[in-house]
Amino acid sequence: MPGVFEVYIKGHFSAAHQLRGYSGDCARLHGHNWAVEVHVRCGALDELGIGIDFRDIKAAVTEVLAEVDHCNLNETRAFTLENPTSENIARFLYRELGKVLNRNGVRVSRVKVSETPGAGALYWEE
Repeated sequence: MPGVFEVYIKGHFSAAHQLRGYSGDCARLHGHNWAVEVHVRCGALDELGIGIDFRDIKAAVTEVLAEVDHCNLNETRAFTLENPTSENIARFLYRELGKVLNRNGVRVSRVKVSETPGAGALYWEE
C-alpha cells in the first residue's frame, strides 16, 4: 500500500456571530478568536521531498480567512442563511480551500475550527 503524507498549518481569525433559533447565550451576538487547522494530504513528493509547499497552504488560508476575519459572520455570503456554527464554518473553509489547493495528488483532507481552546469541530469528506 502506498504511503500518504499529511501536512498542516494553523491559522486564526476573529469574528462575531450569533446562532439563529438557538435558545441560550449564543443566540446573542458575541465574538471569538477562532483557531483553524488545515490538513492537506499529498500522495507524492517532488524532487526536493515536498508534497505541497507550506507557503502555498498559508497563502490560501490567508486569502479565505480574509473573508471572515473581523466581521459579523451572519452578514457574510456564506452565513446569511446558514448558522455560523463551528461545524458550518469548518465545512465552509474546507470547501473554499479545496477550490484553491486541490489538484492531482494534493487534497485538503480536513479542517479543524475551534471557537475556544477546548471546543471546536472538524470537517472532512470521504
